[in-house]
Amino acid sequence: MNRRATSAMVLCLAVVWLAATGAVVAAPSLPSWSLLPQPAKASPAASGAVDIGDGAVVLVKGADHQELQSIANRLVQRLADTHGLHLHVATPGASHPSITFDVNPGANVADDSGYLITVDDGGIVVTARTPRGAFYGSVTVWQLLTPPGWTRGTPVKVTHGVIEDHPRFAWRAILLDSGRHFQSVADIKQLIDWMSLSKLNVLLWHVTEDQGWRLEIPKYPDLTKIGACREAAGLDAELTGSADKPYCGFYTEADVREIVRYAAERYVDVVPEIDLPGHSQAAIAAYPWLGVTGKRPAVWTSWGVSPWLLKPDEKTLQFVDDVLDEVMRLFPSRYVSIGGDEADKQQWNASPEVQAKMHKLGLANMDQLQGWFMTQIAGHLIEHGRTPVGWDDELVAGAALPKSQVVMSWHGDDNERVALTALQQGHDVVMTPQESLYFDHYQSALPDEWAGPPPPATLRQAYDTIVIPKGASSAEAKHIIGVQGGLWTEQMLTFAHDEHAVFPRVAALAELGWSPTGASNWNGFLQRMPAELARYRTLGIGYADTAFAPVFQVTAAGHDAFKVELSNQVASGTIRYTTDGSDPTNQSTSYSRPLQLTGKTTLRATTFAPDGFELAAPRTKILDETTLISRDGSALATCSHQAPFRLDGGKAAGARRTYSLELGHMCWLWVRAPVDGVKHVVLTAERIPWRDGDEAKNAVVHPKASAAGEFEIHADSCTGPLVARLPLEGAVQGKGQVRIEGKVAMPAGVGVRDLCVITTGDPRDGQWALAQMAFSK
Repeated sequence: MNRRATSAMVLCLAVVWLAATGAVVAAPSLPSWSLLPQPAKASPAASGAVDIGDGAVVLVKGADHQELQSIANRLVQRLADTHGLHLHVATPGASHPSITFDVNPGANVADDSGYLITVDDGGIVVTARTPRGAFYGSVTVWQLLTPPGWTRGTPVKVTHGVIEDHPRFAWRAILLDSGRHFQSVADIKQLIDWMSLSKLNVLLWHVTEDQGWRLEIPKYPDLTKIGACREAAGLDAELTGSADKPYCGFYTEADVREIVRYAAERYVDVVPEIDLPGHSQAAIAAYPWLGVTGKRPAVWTSWGVSPWLLKPDEKTLQFVDDVLDEVMRLFPSRYVSIGGDEADKQQWNASPEVQAKMHKLGLANMDQLQGWFMTQIAGHLIEHGRTPVGWDDELVAGAALPKSQVVMSWHGDDNERVALTALQQGHDVVMTPQESLYFDHYQSALPDEWAGPPPPATLRQAYDTIVIPKGASSAEAKHIIGVQGGLWTEQMLTFAHDEHAVFPRVAALAELGWSPTGASNWNGFLQRMPAELARYRTLGIGYADTAFAPVFQVTAAGHDAFKVELSNQVASGTIRYTTDGSDPTNQSTSYSRPLQLTGKTTLRATTFAPDGFELAAPRTKILDETTLISRDGSALATCSHQAPFRLDGGKAAGARRTYSLELGHMCWLWVRAPVDGVKHVVLTAERIPWRDGDEAKNAVVHPKASAAGEFEIHADSCTGPLVARLPLEGAVQGKGQVRIEGKVAMPAGVGVRDLCVITTGDPRDGQWALAQMAFSK
């Protein structure tokens, strides 16, 4: 076979492969479209392309001219900021525009959020029935002008073709928890900007919590005077500057109006959430008569589920109505969330007054009483033309919810049984399963993974979220109105952490919410991710590169040699590496088979897209005589064999240390540790303040052999032979990471052995986290 024939065959196979993966295929000589979320229908032409460069004219015409002009102006500004192309919006009647926006209420477009794009020799034309549709079309135009491998400031060649697009679901949301940790108005506006570029259209804003009441209510000033501040416990002291300075923050009426206005310009609906009757400790701290006991609690400083519930009586209902009246005045959204989740009823059960209320109403249990309470609140919203929204917890307990209430289903286990129950009862449902769409959950087992609760929620798990519960009829499926990613901020101290958690998993959420069922294709999604990550980078988004980051698996390969296998979470991209400690480039050696390397090697690796875009920051593995007999804490198993928590410790050199551990149990396992001949061990650890209130009952206490406690290493099991005891007497007063070392009495000739590491004492007095354990001979 000659060289020309071989090249033709390779090109043909490449096109077939792209089609099989779901990637949009253009003629080989033309640049491909890389659009996310995938449009309802995208038809690139076999030939022809239009050039868009500096000086290109953008024309707006048709209805709603002023609103459309703003959309065009923002597109022009975005292109200047991200691409360095300088277009300008022309006056009506300009000739030869390169990009045209045409809003026509009678246009043949699927719905008010839909649009039609044609690309031909006349340029790019976006047709929509409404400005909202034109806005979503402008996002797609921006993506057409930022294709894979674009070079800043250079003209873009856009392949001819037609895009017909509209969203699958009406509710495409991010929940933002501002109760646990507070975001500035500027940060929230930034998030709204970014989520709108993923064609998301709802910000569910969680503004009341046990840990802080964040919304100004003039009729009840103590809600923010008292309820918006808590003691700066744990790492909050770093944010305030001192443990003596409280952690405070709330949004004024002017703040709310500004956020709502800003969001509306980007076609994002801000849906407020006032969580009731639980998650209300801050409100009761402000007004103790709202609670059952009559006592004033502190604004909560722990995480988890507080037992302080609102009292289900008429005075409380009047308070709630007053609050909701103010909420409805500030937020024009059709929807208002009233929560209803995680209501720990121990105080209700212990109260004769609440028991009497339940019996007077003829109710059988406290779940039914909560149902009655929430029905009264929902009725007030309905009377004012609003639609109540709430969580699925009462359905889990077997109680009913108000018929008109939209249910946010977060209990995704058991094949979405709870969501199916909600559908069968006639509720509209938003799918937000914690197992895959709670973006506070961490994303990998990498040593540098950020803090978050288990189980991990990977990019692939987000993409594979079940949107229509198994067993739902076609009629019931129509009541699925959308999807929602959750950003709960117990462990998210900063907006940088928020960014890391949301992006790039928001891309999977966007595709779930926007793209038609038939467009779902994981391989095609991965092919479109490099261009999307490049866009994130130019927008300044600090996204997580976890899915593409190299993972090192190191085993012995003879004397002073190692076998190293490289992979990444999504098995995508080309991993390239160096062995001299330098950063890999797109020209570095590509990984294709396990490496055989000698000791004293600094191996660095990262992942590249086909166009040379760096998909992940380089990771490093140092190979020397300690490599196999030392282990990062994140590589140790929990003693329950459950997924660990990732908790933040203090900062070092500006970077925060993060640890893997079992909450409430200071215990780790190293399975098959190569400990033959080891004589000495060094542990690096840090003590973390206890903040997990409702988990306290599950804490495991190992008896101490001394007043300060100790680390113990046992062979074979946690009750096996004690091979090392490292007293903590000199470490308990230390701040940050401490180094603890001692001798190891490991029997000779054992080869490999399972090890259990425990810390004695009560984790509620401060939980020790293990950063690393390193043996030496």
